[in-house]
Amino acid sequence: MQDNQLNNDFMQAMSDVTPLAQDNKVVNLAPSNTTLAQQLKRQALEKQLLQDANYLSVEKVDPLDPYDFLDYKKDGVQEGVHKKLRLGQYQLDEILNLQMQRIESARHTLFDSLMQAHRRGLRTLLIQHGIGLHSKPFPALLKSYVNQWLRQIPQVLAFHTAQKHHGGLAATYVLLKKSEQQRLVNRERHQKR
Repeated sequence: MQDNQLNNDFMQAMSDVTPLAQDNKVVNLAPSNTTLAQQLKRQALEKQLLQDANYLSVEKVDPLDPYDFLDYKKDGVQEGVHKKLRLGQYQLDEILNLQMQRIESARHTLFDSLMQAHRRGLRTLLIQHGIGLHSKPFPALLKSYVNQWLRQIPQVLAFHTAQKHHGGLAATYVLLKKSEQQRLVNRERHQKR
């Protein structure tokens, strides 16, 4: 009974109150004193944050011989899948040419391209890095970095040196994980069985 009395008292006290109109607008009453310099600084910081999302390292790389084969497979990748990749039997969804790029530029290109390819649902890529016989400070510099970087990217399931008709030692096949959308489609397809 006490709750009923409190409710009645509250309703009586609020009887002459009109609710605020709900226009869903946010009004900033504080004056904007941001200068052009501050805006440019903020934009530069935002750009730097986006670049910092690229976690690929350029610090130290283990040098490879220009004639080394690249071969990597994460645990759980079936041997048959790895064999088809190695033999170049998957359709190439995209070709990425890193030849003649400086290391920092190749780092950004590789990272951005692989992230976009994964988001777009691409699975098999060919990366052209060259053999690098005359690279400085040591031969196969870019090839060595590509080998290191691909191992650092969680979306990469496997990679292997390409077949001769796709570039041989100067190129690498890359197999990416399925995107979330592809996984959902597969899950639905297998549930219908």
